[in-house]
Amino acid sequence: MLYETVVLVPARNEEVGVFTSLDSLASQTRRPDLIIVVVNNSTDRTEEYARQFADDERTPPTVVLNFPNNPHKKAGALNYGLNWLREAVGGRLNNRVRHVLVMDADTELHPRFIERAGNVIASDPELGGVSAACLGRTDLWRNPWQRFLLGMQIIEYGRAANARYRRDVHTMSGAGSFYRAEALQGLIDWRGEVFWEDHRNLVEDYETTLTLKESGWKVTANQLCIAYTDLMPTLRELIQQRERWSRGTVDTLRRRGWTKFTWHSIATIIMGLIGFAYILGWGSRQLVLLAEYGFHHQPLLWALFAFWIIYPALRVRNLGWKAMLVEAVLLPELVYTVVRSYWLISSIVKSYVTRVSAWK
Repeated sequence: MLYETVVLVPARNEEVGVFTSLDSLASQTRRPDLIIVVVNNSTDRTEEYARQFADDERTPPTVVLNFPNNPHKKAGALNYGLNWLREAVGGRLNNRVRHVLVMDADTELHPRFIERAGNVIASDPELGGVSAACLGRTDLWRNPWQRFLLGMQIIEYGRAANARYRRDVHTMSGAGSFYRAEALQGLIDWRGEVFWEDHRNLVEDYETTLTLKESGWKVTANQLCIAYTDLMPTLRELIQQRERWSRGTVDTLRRRGWTKFTWHSIATIIMGLIGFAYILGWGSRQLVLLAEYGFHHQPLLWALFAFWIIYPALRVRNLGWKAMLVEAVLLPELVYTVVRSYWLISSIVKSYVTRVSAWK
């Protein structure tokens, strides 16, 4: 049997969202031929719910694997599922599998995700993967502070999704990544595994993206391949998530050094730090001058204010007028920028002075 698309879903303590994620696969216009759910290190009812889905005759063929003692986080779960799939198809993925979709168990895919991703990857034989455009989803609006946090994350995801298909893809999204099986088998032949199993690997998606590029494959993103992902409802959870992402990225860049595939990420981090420091210093000075002389003696400040109002608003016009209004007000974005700068600086410091902690 030839599998056109096999879906791999690592799941750890995802009893709340696993049904929604799997249902989004059952609702695809081009249904997957096989779904593999790897329940790993779970202490809740994730496995039970996944098996209920698998037992439903109306759903695509689904296999639920239990990996209770997984020492290698998400990378270990993904490799466990891929190894099972390789054995099922005779040893090599590309013999009987064309595409492998990797998605998180708290993600919901657009009904035409597989159809669109398949069309994109078929358009170029050098494409090894198509990344999702992630959009935030939430129904938690309990207080003004939470509305601020969630709203800024929605804007952040939307802005990133709009930019990803315009430029080179920094990283394949863990929420939804559509791979050519031949590309994954090439990584296995090269280093023995697709996703690097190391306790220091906090961002397996980014590390795998770099490895695909280094082995000669191209990756891309498509604005119509949409994945809806949960947002962080509290500041503490948001910082923990982003510190893990940023720390993992910095760790990976430190290990690899300056290459033609990493220079852009390194330069982006450096320029971000320089920009924040400059704005902090220059902005403080301008506020002092503003308090002393008023606006009419600061024509440059007027021009910059106009730019800061118009440009950010135009960048999120695809998200609607509410997002444009939030960006035009400036203050919400400035507050969120301070929070963003905190987790970036904190991640860089931790990368150099602390060891990677256990799985959280």
